Amino acid sequence: MAESFSTTNRFFDNKFYPRGFSRHGDFTIKEAQLLERLGFAFNELNLGKREPATEAEKQFVEVCRGQREPATEEERVWTKYMGRINRPRRFHTLSGGKPQMEGADDYSDSDD
Repeated sequence: MAESFSTTNRFFDNKFYPRGFSRHGDFTIKEAQLLERLGFAFNELNLGKREPATEAEKQFVEVCRGQREPATEEERVWTKYMGRINRPRRFHTLSGGKPQMEGADDYSDSDD
């Protein structure tokens, strides 16, 4: 029987985690190691570039499609990773003030 999530490639995300998963603080060391070791297979299954070969991989694809809740450690860490990269990014200003929308009018209750 084929081993679930077998791959020889390491998984890195230079866009969202340029210093690595373990150095960013979103993942535990164990989760970061799991992502690096099996993340390439997770990503291929998620994108449909690879057909599930085992029952565990079939269930993983169901989780990716939202057909069931994550139950295994692999499913939970991939769901966590996908949630982190798909969340809205915070916008910081250099002045420390609130970000303004371009073209937005300033409505205030005070009469000038």
